[in-house]
Amino acid sequence: MKRLNAILSKVLGIEPDLITDKTSPDNVESWDSFNGLMLVSELEKGFNVKFTMEEVVSVKNVKDIKESLRKHGVKLDG
Repeated sequence: MKRLNAILSKVLGIEPDLITDKTSPDNVESWDSFNGLMLVSELEKGFNVKFTMEEVVSVKNVKDIKESLRKHGVKLDG
């Protein structure tokens, strides 16, 4: 979870301890379309996965990101 929060924090410019499952573009001003693409890229590099376009467009919040990572076999603590 620390790695996920570190990536989210870096790309979105928010404190890691402010990130919850409900963190989303609706409540983080910096989570715009550009940073959304940056986030996908950083997550793919950081966890060595490749998301499908369907996965990318279906993500609405951090909880969705975790579910997508788990589907790719990533073990997240917490």
